[in-house]
Amino acid sequence: MGLLLGVVLFSWFIHSILYIPFIRLLYTWRFQRLAQKTRDAFEKRTPIFDKLHKNKVGTPVGGGLLIILLTTILFPIIMLLLHYFWVPITAVYAVGSEMKILLFTFVSFGLLGLVDDMKKTFSWMKEREFFGLRLRHKLILEIVIATVIGFWLVYDLKIDIFYIPLLGVFHLGWMFVPFAAFIIIAFANAFNITDGLDGLASGVLMIALGAFWIISASILDTPLSVFIALWLGGVIAFLYFNVYPARIFLGDVGALSFGATLAVVGLLLGKAPALLVIGGVFVLEVFSSLVQLLSKKFLHRKVFPVAPFHLWLQYQGWPEPKIVTRFWIIAIVFALFGLFIALLTKSPLL
Repeated sequence: MGLLLGVVLFSWFIHSILYIPFIRLLYTWRFQRLAQKTRDAFEKRTPIFDKLHKNKVGTPVGGGLLIILLTTILFPIIMLLLHYFWVPITAVYAVGSEMKILLFTFVSFGLLGLVDDMKKTFSWMKEREFFGLRLRHKLILEIVIATVIGFWLVYDLKIDIFYIPLLGVFHLGWMFVPFAAFIIIAFANAFNITDGLDGLASGVLMIALGAFWIISASILDTPLSVFIALWLGGVIAFLYFNVYPARIFLGDVGALSFGATLAVVGLLLGKAPALLVIGGVFVLEVFSSLVQLLSKKFLHRKVFPVAPFHLWLQYQGWPEPKIVTRFWIIAIVFALFGLFIALLTKSPLL
């Protein structure tokens, strides 16, 4: 555990040093949030959102890119150093396959988000009123990537069961592929929806990663523990610059990557029910947006004046730091409850 704590501190230190020049670089590239002209899933303008967030215009986006780059580089290097210095490496699955799935998820969803950020930011990549990737295009790409990951989980790691505490084990066979893909896509978009206020999504992620780090360390899964430690250190460093008033935003490059990878971590640990609890804030946020979208689609009216839930609180007059801090507290409670579920019952995968 001491070694893993050292990895967290090392990652935090490297990220902290590099974030200041990285922010300056984003300003140089003009990779910044432009004047708000956002649209919902039905390609309609969102004037309430634009009004509430007009003060965020000009802030650099793409903060997640640095974490993705450094973690992707440092992860295999540290694993090789552990092997070279004869440090015991234990894992639930084949080390190479586990690393492949983690890094592929981290990078592939990050690249998808980066393209979306670039289309929103750079005029030379826009097509008429084209604000990022259209929902159907993004969803198709997410389905393809998530299906590949689900296939590897089943056929490389032999994961095909869904374990519910007190109810038992359900063998899904090949059906685990679409199940895993659904969970991955849902969390990628849930994180993206939650990433709307300064420090909100990154703070909740930090808490969730802490919970999953404890679980991975308890089962002695070295690759997963090292990966989470590197990721966690980067998130802590980023959060310093992301709290209100934010100097940098994650962007879709970070939101899609982090949400999808968080889901994969839960699936690798065999803790899908705990994932839904530990990531309870993300579930709450995406549920509120889903209710709003379905209501507008089928009932032709809004359930809430605005969605997701954090935006509704802001619309009601809650100060942004108050919303974020209280969501962090809720995330801590969810994480403790999820840890209780995860550690109380041992998944058959492990």
